[in-house]
Amino acid sequence: MLSKPLPSITAETLERCGVTAALDIEGGLPVISPLTGERVASLAVHSAEDAARAIEAAASAFRSWRLVPAPRRGELVRLYAEELRKAKEELGRMVSIEAGKSPSEGLGEVQEMIDICDFAVGLSRQLYGLTIATERPGHRMMETWHPLGVVGIITAFNFPCAPWCWNAALALVCGDPVIWKPSEKTPLTALACQAVFERALARFGDAPEGLSQVLVGGPELGEALVDSRKVALISATGSTRMGRIVGPKVAARFGKCILELGGNNAGIVCPSADMDMALRAIAFGAMGTAGQRCTTMRRLFVHDSVYDLLVPALRRAYASVSVGNPLESGALVGPLIDGAAFEGMQAALKEAADLGGTVHGGARASVEGAAAYYVKPALVEMPEQAGPVLRETFAPILYVMKYSDFDEVLELHNAVGGGLSSSIFTTDLREMETFLSARGSDCGIANVNIGTSGAEIGGAFGGEKETGGGRESGSDAWRAYMRRATNTINYSSELPLAQGVVFDID
Repeated sequence: MLSKPLPSITAETLERCGVTAALDIEGGLPVISPLTGERVASLAVHSAEDAARAIEAAASAFRSWRLVPAPRRGELVRLYAEELRKAKEELGRMVSIEAGKSPSEGLGEVQEMIDICDFAVGLSRQLYGLTIATERPGHRMMETWHPLGVVGIITAFNFPCAPWCWNAALALVCGDPVIWKPSEKTPLTALACQAVFERALARFGDAPEGLSQVLVGGPELGEALVDSRKVALISATGSTRMGRIVGPKVAARFGKCILELGGNNAGIVCPSADMDMALRAIAFGAMGTAGQRCTTMRRLFVHDSVYDLLVPALRRAYASVSVGNPLESGALVGPLIDGAAFEGMQAALKEAADLGGTVHGGARASVEGAAAYYVKPALVEMPEQAGPVLRETFAPILYVMKYSDFDEVLELHNAVGGGLSSSIFTTDLREMETFLSARGSDCGIANVNIGTSGAEIGGAFGGEKETGGGRESGSDAWRAYMRRATNTINYSSELPLAQGVVFDID
């Protein structure tokens, strides 16, 4: 433990989270807080050999954990939820420090972990298959679900702990050990979550070694998980570019993938929409977390009859929104994660302006005492959907366009690679139901009269097309962490074959 408090992170906070590893390693992995631009820690990193040992330990843990009754496995997750409740304030603050989120968002991310643990505990008594009618007399057919194996979890900086827990809570009750490779930009949060988990393990008492592990370091550690045949499932959150690398590698060894990749999410504002509601939902969806959510609203189609009513109000909201260090003020918009994110935002805005877009905002904001990358969110009025509008830029940019025909706007809505989240604002039942129908939104999440952000853990989270097709969290997402077997039992004294096949031997 460092002998003096770190900038923005007190030694007490780290200790209460259970982080006792050396945090000031010379030449180690630097941890930079986007709130200040300062280094808050320097961590030892794991090697490829460490990753191999972790995989072996997890494979060994699987052999015994899969035999533990699922309700007993659920008890470990229940204990973890208790420990998370005790550590919520400290973990939430750490999320804010490492990812730049507001205090309410940091706490909200930890609450997501608690919620998915509660969900998984109930699930531990509901891992059921089906009994299936069979055409053969004296037979019974059913399906059973069994633990799958080691689960490798690769997470991104913008949600440094909740997606891990979406996966880990379900995987653990399903009988699978987990190995977590967090973003190298947010490793402290991962170490803290693991330390809190170890408190639950100590109370549980008889879990195998290697049940949950964290690997700190660069992309080579993720590659070790992706390439290992002993890792049955890879759940990876990140860019579409990353998914194009991970997916084929895992497929080549016939492993399984849950890919949560990019999203170029859009909203549609119809003539009948409640404009006050739409304004609030769009503002949070587009500016929350400084535009660094996979569900951030990035495109907005506004009917030409209400464009001059809504868009000026949006411009005023963008001009007045508070930007600053959310731990030191009530600012609604915090920093971008780093300089590369800022440069990417500026390049997209320049391209949009070159294509005839009118840019409102987007400049770097000055925050006293910070060498970090704060920006004013940008609202860009575009003449058409082209150039950067067709791509996801991980920054607070909202491209706004007019539409007049509902069928045409549905085509525009779906004419991008990402397929994660979407929303429509309308009180017209036909528009609403059409948006949710087979010819409506082609996204994994389709909302009515709420924004694109703010998914709950009860529904499976994920998207289609270049978002990867993965599903995490609630609903029946647990099936991805298990293998299915179809069983037929003959309790008769005959041996009839299916489909009336006859094969008699003397």
